[in-house]
Amino acid sequence: MLASMLNMFRVADLRKRILFTLLMIVLYRVGAFIPAPGIDVEQVQLLRDRANQGGVLAFLQLFSGGSLTTFAVFALGVTPYITASIIMQVLGVVVPKIEQWQQQGAVGQRKITQWTRYLTVAIAVIQATSFAFLFNDGGNSISGQSGANLLPNFHIGTVSVVVLTLAAGTALLMWMGELITQKGIGNGMSLLIMISVISAFPAQGSLIHAENGIWALTIVLAVLAALITAITFVEQGQRRIPVQFAKRVQGRRMYGGQNTYIPLKVNQAGVIPIIFATSVLYLPVLLAAALPWDGFRSWVNNNLAQSNNVFYFVITGFMVVGFAYFYTAITFDPAKQADTIRKQGGFVPGIRPGYQTERYLSKILARITLPGALFLAAVALIPSILINVFLDTSQGVGGSAGSGAAGFGFIGISILIAAGVSLETMKQIDSQLTMRNYEGFLK
Repeated sequence: MLASMLNMFRVADLRKRILFTLLMIVLYRVGAFIPAPGIDVEQVQLLRDRANQGGVLAFLQLFSGGSLTTFAVFALGVTPYITASIIMQVLGVVVPKIEQWQQQGAVGQRKITQWTRYLTVAIAVIQATSFAFLFNDGGNSISGQSGANLLPNFHIGTVSVVVLTLAAGTALLMWMGELITQKGIGNGMSLLIMISVISAFPAQGSLIHAENGIWALTIVLAVLAALITAITFVEQGQRRIPVQFAKRVQGRRMYGGQNTYIPLKVNQAGVIPIIFATSVLYLPVLLAAALPWDGFRSWVNNNLAQSNNVFYFVITGFMVVGFAYFYTAITFDPAKQADTIRKQGGFVPGIRPGYQTERYLSKILARITLPGALFLAAVALIPSILINVFLDTSQGVGGSAGSGAAGFGFIGISILIAAGVSLETMKQIDSQLTMRNYEGFLK
Protein backbone atom coordinates (compact mmCIF):
# COMPACT_ATOMS: atom_id res chain seq x y z
CA MET A 1 0.00 0.00 0.00
CA LEU A 2 2.77 2.45 0.94
CA ALA A 3 4.69 1.59 -2.24
CA SER A 4 1.57 2.25 -4.34
CA MET A 5 1.07 5.62 -2.64
CA LEU A 6 4.67 6.56 -3.42
CA ASN A 7 4.18 5.48 -7.03
CA MET A 8 1.33 7.99 -7.32
CA PHE A 9 3.84 10.83 -6.93
CA ARG A 10 6.60 9.27 -9.05
CA VAL A 11 4.56 9.71 -12.23
CA ALA A 12 4.79 13.40 -13.18
CA ASP A 13 1.43 13.63 -14.97
CA LEU A 14 -0.43 11.77 -12.22
CA ARG A 15 1.28 13.85 -9.54
CA LYS A 16 0.13 17.08 -11.23
CA ARG A 17 -3.43 15.79 -11.49
CA ILE A 18 -3.58 14.79 -7.82
CA LEU A 19 -2.07 18.07 -6.61
CA PHE A 20 -4.44 20.05 -8.83
CA THR A 21 -7.42 18.13 -7.42
CA LEU A 22 -6.25 18.75 -3.85
CA LEU A 23 -5.82 22.46 -4.61
CA MET A 24 -9.39 22.71 -5.92
CA ILE A 25 -10.69 20.91 -2.82
CA VAL A 26 -8.81 23.30 -0.53
CA LEU A 27 -10.25 26.30 -2.39
CA TYR A 28 -13.71 24.80 -2.06
CA ARG A 29 -13.36 24.36 1.69
CA VAL A 30 -12.02 27.91 2.06
CA GLY A 31 -15.05 29.27 0.19
CA ALA A 32 -17.33 27.26 2.48
CA PHE A 33 -16.24 29.44 5.42
CA ILE A 34 -16.39 32.87 3.74
CA PRO A 35 -19.76 34.44 4.63
CA ALA A 36 -21.80 36.24 2.03
CA PRO A 37 -21.97 40.08 2.26
CA GLY A 38 -24.52 41.47 4.68
CA ILE A 39 -24.60 38.43 6.96
CA ASP A 40 -24.51 38.88 10.73
CA VAL A 41 -21.77 36.35 11.55
CA GLU A 42 -22.44 36.59 15.29
CA GLN A 43 -25.83 34.95 14.79
CA VAL A 44 -24.55 32.09 12.63
CA GLN A 45 -23.79 29.74 15.55
CA LEU A 46 -27.44 29.67 16.65
CA LEU A 47 -28.53 28.52 13.20
CA ARG A 48 -25.77 25.90 13.14
CA ASP A 49 -26.95 24.53 16.50
CA ARG A 50 -30.46 24.15 15.12
CA ALA A 51 -29.11 22.21 12.15
CA ASN A 52 -27.46 19.75 14.57
CA GLN A 53 -30.93 18.86 15.81
CA GLY A 54 -31.77 17.31 12.45
CA GLY A 55 -34.91 18.18 10.54
CA VAL A 56 -35.16 20.54 7.58
CA LEU A 57 -31.97 22.49 8.28
CA ALA A 58 -29.87 19.33 8.59
CA PHE A 59 -31.35 18.00 5.35
CA LEU A 60 -30.82 21.26 3.46
CA GLN A 61 -27.13 21.43 4.34
CA LEU A 62 -26.39 17.78 3.51
CA PHE A 63 -24.64 18.67 0.23
CA SER A 64 -23.29 22.05 1.33
CA GLY A 65 -20.70 20.80 3.82
CA GLY A 66 -22.14 23.00 6.55
CA SER A 67 -21.74 26.18 4.50
CA LEU A 68 -25.52 26.69 4.23
CA THR A 69 -25.95 27.39 7.94
CA THR A 70 -23.08 29.89 7.77
CA PHE A 71 -24.57 31.41 4.60
CA ALA A 72 -21.15 31.15 2.95
CA VAL A 73 -20.24 31.91 -0.65
CA PHE A 74 -20.65 28.22 -1.52
CA ALA A 75 -23.83 27.84 0.55
CA LEU A 76 -25.82 26.29 -2.31
CA GLY A 77 -23.11 23.75 -3.06
CA VAL A 78 -23.55 21.73 -6.25
CA THR A 79 -27.24 21.00 -5.59
CA PRO A 80 -28.44 23.31 -8.42
CA TYR A 81 -26.17 21.45 -10.85
CA ILE A 82 -27.50 18.07 -9.70
CA THR A 83 -31.07 19.28 -10.10
CA ALA A 84 -30.30 20.66 -13.56
CA SER A 85 -28.67 17.37 -14.58
CA ILE A 86 -31.73 15.40 -13.44
CA ILE A 87 -34.03 17.72 -15.39
CA MET A 88 -31.93 17.42 -18.56
CA GLN A 89 -31.81 13.62 -18.33
CA VAL A 90 -35.56 13.38 -17.81
CA LEU A 91 -36.17 15.80 -20.69
CA GLY A 92 -33.93 13.63 -22.85
CA VAL A 93 -36.62 10.94 -22.70
CA VAL A 94 -39.54 13.21 -23.67
CA VAL A 95 -37.99 16.01 -25.77
CA PRO A 96 -36.91 14.83 -29.26
CA LYS A 97 -34.28 17.59 -29.66
CA ILE A 98 -32.43 16.63 -26.49
CA GLU A 99 -32.70 12.95 -27.39
CA GLN A 100 -31.14 13.82 -30.75
CA TRP A 101 -28.28 15.58 -28.97
CA GLN A 102 -27.71 12.48 -26.84
CA GLN A 103 -27.21 10.44 -30.00
CA GLN A 104 -24.74 12.88 -31.60
CA GLY A 105 -21.77 11.85 -29.48
CA ALA A 106 -19.32 14.51 -28.30
CA VAL A 107 -20.98 17.35 -30.24
CA GLY A 108 -24.38 16.69 -28.73
CA GLN A 109 -22.90 16.20 -25.27
CA ARG A 110 -21.34 19.68 -25.44
CA LYS A 111 -24.76 21.16 -26.23
CA ILE A 112 -26.37 19.29 -23.33
CA THR A 113 -23.58 20.43 -21.00
CA GLN A 114 -24.02 24.05 -22.08
CA TRP A 115 -27.77 24.00 -21.46
CA THR A 116 -27.19 22.26 -18.13
CA ARG A 117 -24.95 25.18 -17.13
CA TYR A 118 -27.62 27.72 -18.08
CA LEU A 119 -30.25 25.80 -16.13
CA THR A 120 -27.89 25.50 -13.14
CA VAL A 121 -27.43 29.27 -12.94
CA ALA A 122 -31.21 29.84 -13.21
CA ILE A 123 -31.92 27.32 -10.43
CA ALA A 124 -29.13 28.85 -8.30
CA VAL A 125 -30.69 32.32 -8.61
CA ILE A 126 -34.11 30.98 -7.58
CA GLN A 127 -32.71 29.04 -4.61
CA ALA A 128 -30.49 31.94 -3.50
CA THR A 129 -33.49 34.29 -3.54
CA SER A 130 -35.53 31.80 -1.52
CA PHE A 131 -32.80 31.37 1.08
CA ALA A 132 -32.28 35.14 1.35
CA PHE A 133 -35.92 35.54 2.37
CA LEU A 134 -35.92 32.42 4.54
CA PHE A 135 -32.84 33.37 6.52
CA ASN A 136 -34.02 36.94 6.96
CA ASP A 137 -35.48 35.71 10.26
CA GLY A 138 -32.56 33.40 11.01
CA GLY A 139 -34.29 30.34 9.62
CA ASN A 140 -37.11 30.64 12.15
CA SER A 141 -39.72 29.87 9.51
CA ILE A 142 -37.92 26.59 8.88
CA SER A 143 -37.27 25.48 12.41
CA GLY A 144 -40.42 26.90 13.90
CA GLN A 145 -38.45 28.74 16.59
CA SER A 146 -37.65 32.34 17.35
CA GLY A 147 -34.19 33.79 17.49
CA ALA A 148 -31.45 35.44 15.49
CA ASN A 149 -31.63 37.46 12.30
CA LEU A 150 -28.91 36.66 9.74
CA LEU A 151 -29.84 39.59 7.46
CA PRO A 152 -30.32 42.59 9.75
CA ASN A 153 -30.23 45.13 6.86
CA PHE A 154 -32.88 43.50 4.72
CA HIS A 155 -33.56 45.56 1.59
CA ILE A 156 -33.32 45.11 -2.16
CA GLY A 157 -29.64 46.06 -2.29
CA THR A 158 -28.59 43.49 0.33
CA VAL A 159 -30.79 40.77 -1.15
CA SER A 160 -29.41 41.41 -4.64
CA VAL A 161 -25.82 41.18 -3.43
CA VAL A 162 -26.53 37.98 -1.50
CA VAL A 163 -28.32 36.38 -4.46
CA LEU A 164 -25.54 37.31 -6.88
CA THR A 165 -22.90 36.04 -4.45
CA LEU A 166 -24.55 32.65 -3.92
CA ALA A 167 -25.34 32.20 -7.62
CA ALA A 168 -21.77 33.15 -8.56
CA GLY A 169 -20.50 30.70 -5.93
CA THR A 170 -22.51 27.89 -7.53
CA ALA A 171 -21.23 28.84 -11.00
CA LEU A 172 -17.67 28.86 -9.67
CA LEU A 173 -18.17 25.43 -8.07
CA MET A 174 -19.55 24.10 -11.36
CA TRP A 175 -16.47 25.42 -13.18
CA MET A 176 -14.14 23.95 -10.52
CA GLY A 177 -15.85 20.57 -10.82
CA GLU A 178 -15.41 20.55 -14.59
CA LEU A 179 -11.75 21.55 -14.18
CA ILE A 180 -11.18 18.66 -11.78
CA THR A 181 -12.72 16.25 -14.29
CA GLN A 182 -10.55 17.59 -17.12
CA LYS A 183 -7.24 18.34 -15.42
CA GLY A 184 -7.49 16.47 -12.13
CA ILE A 185 -8.36 12.95 -11.10
CA GLY A 186 -11.86 11.56 -10.68
CA ASN A 187 -15.26 13.10 -11.38
CA GLY A 188 -15.15 16.71 -10.19
CA MET A 189 -18.79 17.10 -9.16
CA SER A 190 -18.83 13.79 -7.32
CA LEU A 191 -15.63 14.69 -5.46
CA LEU A 192 -17.08 18.04 -4.35
CA ILE A 193 -20.21 16.27 -3.11
CA MET A 194 -18.07 13.73 -1.25
CA ILE A 195 -16.02 16.46 0.44
CA SER A 196 -19.25 18.19 1.45
CA VAL A 197 -20.83 15.17 3.10
CA ILE A 198 -17.70 13.95 4.93
CA SER A 199 -16.66 17.41 6.17
CA ALA A 200 -19.27 17.17 8.93
CA PHE A 201 -18.13 13.73 10.18
CA PRO A 202 -15.55 14.92 12.77
CA ALA A 203 -17.88 17.43 14.40
CA GLN A 204 -20.79 14.99 14.48
CA GLY A 205 -18.55 12.24 15.86
CA SER A 206 -17.35 14.49 18.65
CA LEU A 207 -20.96 15.38 19.49
CA ILE A 208 -21.91 11.71 19.73
CA HIS A 209 -18.91 11.05 21.98
CA ALA A 210 -19.73 14.00 24.23
CA GLU A 211 -23.46 13.35 24.54
CA ASN A 212 -23.82 9.56 24.19
CA GLY A 213 -20.47 8.23 25.38
CA ILE A 214 -17.58 6.23 23.96
CA TRP A 215 -19.66 3.09 23.41
CA ALA A 216 -22.09 4.94 21.19
CA LEU A 217 -19.23 6.31 19.12
CA THR A 218 -17.74 2.79 18.91
CA ILE A 219 -21.05 1.44 17.56
CA VAL A 220 -21.18 4.19 14.95
CA LEU A 221 -17.58 3.52 13.84
CA ALA A 222 -18.27 -0.22 13.66
CA VAL A 223 -21.31 0.43 11.47
CA LEU A 224 -19.21 2.66 9.23
CA ALA A 225 -16.47 0.03 8.89
CA ALA A 226 -18.97 -2.71 8.02
CA LEU A 227 -20.70 -0.36 5.62
CA ILE A 228 -17.50 0.53 3.76
CA THR A 229 -16.55 -3.16 3.49
CA ALA A 230 -19.96 -4.08 2.06
CA ILE A 231 -19.92 -1.18 -0.40
CA THR A 232 -16.46 -2.09 -1.65
CA PHE A 233 -17.47 -5.74 -2.08
CA VAL A 234 -20.64 -4.95 -4.04
CA GLU A 235 -19.02 -2.22 -6.15
CA GLN A 236 -16.43 -4.73 -7.35
CA GLY A 237 -19.03 -7.38 -8.22
CA GLN A 238 -19.93 -7.86 -11.88
CA ARG A 239 -21.52 -10.34 -14.26
CA ARG A 240 -19.32 -11.06 -17.26
CA ILE A 241 -21.19 -11.83 -20.49
CA PRO A 242 -18.86 -13.80 -22.83
CA VAL A 243 -18.62 -12.56 -26.42
CA GLN A 244 -16.89 -14.34 -29.31
CA PHE A 245 -15.86 -12.72 -32.58
CA ALA A 246 -15.76 -14.71 -35.81
CA LYS A 247 -12.61 -14.77 -37.90
CA ARG A 248 -12.57 -12.73 -41.09
CA VAL A 249 -9.97 -12.21 -43.79
CA GLN A 250 -9.16 -8.77 -45.19
CA GLY A 251 -6.46 -8.85 -47.86
CA ARG A 252 -3.70 -11.09 -46.59
CA ARG A 253 -4.50 -10.63 -42.92
CA MET A 254 -6.93 -12.44 -40.65
CA TYR A 255 -8.86 -10.47 -38.07
CA GLY A 256 -11.09 -11.48 -35.18
CA GLY A 257 -11.37 -14.85 -33.57
CA GLN A 258 -10.73 -13.55 -30.04
CA ASN A 259 -12.92 -13.97 -26.98
CA THR A 260 -13.88 -11.12 -24.68
CA TYR A 261 -16.69 -10.25 -22.28
CA ILE A 262 -19.13 -7.47 -21.40
CA PRO A 263 -18.77 -6.51 -17.70
CA LEU A 264 -22.17 -5.77 -16.18
CA LYS A 265 -21.73 -4.40 -12.68
CA VAL A 266 -24.11 -5.42 -9.92
CA ASN A 267 -24.40 -1.73 -9.06
CA GLN A 268 -24.34 -0.33 -12.57
CA ALA A 269 -25.55 3.12 -11.49
CA GLY A 270 -22.99 3.69 -8.72
CA VAL A 271 -23.92 6.41 -6.21
CA ILE A 272 -26.02 8.40 -8.71
CA PRO A 273 -29.40 7.00 -7.48
CA ILE A 274 -28.62 8.13 -3.93
CA ILE A 275 -27.64 11.62 -5.12
CA PHE A 276 -30.72 11.87 -7.36
CA ALA A 277 -33.11 10.62 -4.66
CA THR A 278 -31.73 13.06 -2.09
CA SER A 279 -31.97 15.91 -4.59
CA VAL A 280 -35.61 15.08 -5.34
CA LEU A 281 -36.37 15.02 -1.60
CA TYR A 282 -34.62 18.39 -1.40
CA LEU A 283 -37.29 20.05 -3.56
CA PRO A 284 -40.36 19.59 -1.29
CA VAL A 285 -38.19 20.47 1.71
CA LEU A 286 -37.20 23.72 0.01
CA LEU A 287 -40.80 24.43 -1.02
CA ALA A 288 -42.00 23.82 2.53
CA ALA A 289 -39.47 26.30 3.82
CA ALA A 290 -40.43 28.90 1.21
CA LEU A 291 -44.23 28.62 1.22
CA PRO A 292 -46.24 30.23 4.04
CA TRP A 293 -48.30 27.07 4.69
CA ASP A 294 -47.61 25.98 8.23
CA GLY A 295 -49.43 22.65 7.82
CA PHE A 296 -47.42 21.63 4.75
CA ARG A 297 -44.17 22.80 6.36
CA SER A 298 -44.90 20.82 9.53
CA TRP A 299 -45.73 17.67 7.52
CA VAL A 300 -42.52 17.88 5.48
CA ASN A 301 -40.42 18.61 8.56
CA ASN A 302 -41.88 15.63 10.44
CA ASN A 303 -41.81 13.16 7.53
CA LEU A 304 -39.41 13.94 4.67
CA ALA A 305 -36.73 15.73 6.69
CA GLN A 306 -36.51 13.34 9.64
CA SER A 307 -34.24 10.32 9.36
CA ASN A 308 -36.21 8.45 12.06
CA ASN A 309 -39.57 8.52 10.29
CA VAL A 310 -41.13 5.48 8.58
CA PHE A 311 -42.49 7.61 5.75
CA TYR A 312 -38.96 8.91 5.06
CA PHE A 313 -37.64 5.34 4.91
CA VAL A 314 -40.35 4.19 2.48
CA ILE A 315 -40.10 7.18 0.13
CA THR A 316 -36.30 7.15 0.09
CA GLY A 317 -36.14 3.41 -0.49
CA PHE A 318 -38.57 3.49 -3.42
CA MET A 319 -36.82 6.47 -5.02
CA VAL A 320 -33.38 4.88 -4.71
CA VAL A 321 -34.59 1.66 -6.37
CA GLY A 322 -36.45 3.60 -9.07
CA PHE A 323 -33.50 5.86 -9.88
CA ALA A 324 -31.18 2.82 -9.97
CA TYR A 325 -33.30 1.28 -12.75
CA PHE A 326 -33.73 4.67 -14.45
CA TYR A 327 -30.02 5.52 -14.54
CA THR A 328 -29.03 1.97 -15.53
CA ALA A 329 -31.44 2.16 -18.49
CA ILE A 330 -29.83 5.46 -19.54
CA THR A 331 -26.21 4.34 -19.25
CA PHE A 332 -26.57 0.84 -20.77
CA ASP A 333 -28.80 0.29 -23.81
CA PRO A 334 -29.15 -3.46 -24.60
CA ALA A 335 -30.43 -2.72 -28.11
CA LYS A 336 -27.45 -0.53 -28.96
CA GLN A 337 -25.01 -2.98 -27.37
CA ALA A 338 -26.49 -5.93 -29.29
CA ASP A 339 -26.33 -3.96 -32.55
CA THR A 340 -22.68 -3.03 -31.90
CA ILE A 341 -21.78 -6.68 -31.26
CA ARG A 342 -23.54 -7.76 -34.46
CA LYS A 343 -21.83 -5.11 -36.60
CA GLN A 344 -18.42 -6.19 -35.26
CA GLY A 345 -19.08 -9.81 -36.16
CA GLY A 346 -19.48 -10.98 -32.57
CA PHE A 347 -22.05 -13.08 -30.76
CA VAL A 348 -22.87 -14.36 -27.30
CA PRO A 349 -22.34 -18.16 -27.23
CA GLY A 350 -25.69 -19.93 -27.57
CA ILE A 351 -27.56 -16.71 -28.39
CA ARG A 352 -28.48 -15.51 -31.87
CA PRO A 353 -27.13 -12.04 -32.83
CA GLY A 354 -29.56 -9.15 -32.99
CA TYR A 355 -32.92 -9.24 -31.23
CA GLN A 356 -32.21 -12.43 -29.23
CA THR A 357 -28.98 -10.91 -27.90
CA GLU A 358 -30.87 -7.76 -26.94
CA ARG A 359 -33.45 -9.79 -25.00
CA TYR A 360 -30.72 -11.79 -23.30
CA LEU A 361 -28.81 -8.68 -22.21
CA SER A 362 -32.04 -7.01 -20.98
CA LYS A 363 -32.92 -10.08 -18.93
CA ILE A 364 -29.47 -10.30 -17.32
CA LEU A 365 -29.41 -6.55 -16.66
CA ALA A 366 -32.83 -6.62 -14.97
CA ARG A 367 -31.77 -9.53 -12.75
CA ILE A 368 -28.55 -7.96 -11.49
CA THR A 369 -29.98 -4.44 -11.17
CA LEU A 370 -32.56 -5.53 -8.57
CA PRO A 371 -30.06 -6.73 -5.91
CA GLY A 372 -27.84 -3.73 -6.63
CA ALA A 373 -30.76 -1.31 -6.18
CA LEU A 374 -31.93 -3.06 -3.00
CA PHE A 375 -28.37 -2.90 -1.66
CA LEU A 376 -28.24 0.86 -2.28
CA ALA A 377 -31.56 1.35 -0.48
CA ALA A 378 -30.43 -0.83 2.44
CA VAL A 379 -27.12 1.02 2.80
CA ALA A 380 -28.91 4.37 2.72
CA LEU A 381 -31.49 3.44 5.36
CA ILE A 382 -30.21 0.69 7.70
CA PRO A 383 -27.47 2.83 9.36
CA SER A 384 -30.07 5.52 10.11
CA ILE A 385 -32.34 2.89 11.64
CA LEU A 386 -29.53 1.48 13.79
CA ILE A 387 -28.46 4.93 14.98
CA ASN A 388 -32.03 5.84 15.90
CA VAL A 389 -32.45 2.54 17.75
CA PHE A 390 -29.19 2.53 19.71
CA LEU A 391 -28.70 6.28 20.22
CA ASP A 392 -30.97 8.86 21.77
CA THR A 393 -32.03 11.32 19.05
CA SER A 394 -35.21 12.56 20.64
CA GLN A 395 -33.80 15.69 22.26
CA GLY A 396 -32.11 18.77 20.96
CA VAL A 397 -29.00 20.82 21.45
CA GLY A 398 -28.02 23.14 24.19
CA GLY A 399 -26.63 20.53 26.53
CA SER A 400 -29.34 17.93 26.00
CA ALA A 401 -28.65 14.45 24.76
CA GLY A 402 -29.07 13.33 21.24
CA SER A 403 -28.21 16.30 19.03
CA GLY A 404 -25.08 14.61 17.75
CA ALA A 405 -26.99 11.50 16.85
CA ALA A 406 -29.74 13.56 15.23
CA GLY A 407 -27.20 15.32 13.06
CA PHE A 408 -25.81 11.92 12.13
CA GLY A 409 -29.21 10.73 10.91
CA PHE A 410 -28.29 10.78 7.20
CA ILE A 411 -25.06 8.84 7.75
CA GLY A 412 -26.09 6.03 5.39
CA ILE A 413 -26.48 8.39 2.45
CA SER A 414 -23.28 10.23 3.35
CA ILE A 415 -21.05 7.18 3.73
CA LEU A 416 -22.42 5.59 0.54
CA ILE A 417 -21.58 8.71 -1.44
CA ALA A 418 -18.15 8.98 0.19
CA ALA A 419 -17.23 5.32 -0.27
CA GLY A 420 -18.58 5.08 -3.81
CA VAL A 421 -16.84 8.22 -5.05
CA SER A 422 -13.60 7.30 -3.29
CA LEU A 423 -13.62 3.86 -4.90
CA GLU A 424 -14.23 5.29 -8.38
CA THR A 425 -11.40 7.79 -7.88
CA MET A 426 -9.04 5.04 -6.72
CA LYS A 427 -9.95 3.02 -9.82
CA GLN A 428 -8.85 5.93 -12.01
CA ILE A 429 -5.58 6.28 -10.10
CA ASP A 430 -5.10 2.52 -10.33
CA SER A 431 -5.60 2.52 -14.09
CA GLN A 432 -3.09 5.37 -14.47
CA LEU A 433 -0.49 3.42 -12.44
CA THR A 434 -1.13 0.16 -14.30
CA MET A 435 -0.84 1.91 -17.65
CA ARG A 436 2.66 3.05 -16.64
CA ASN A 437 3.72 -0.41 -15.46
CA TYR A 438 3.31 0.35 -11.75
CA GLU A 439 1.47 -1.82 -9.29
CA GLY A 440 -1.91 -0.34 -8.40
CA PHE A 441 -4.02 -0.34 -5.26
CA LEU A 442 -6.78 -2.71 -6.41
CA LYS A 443 -5.99 -6.39 -6.76
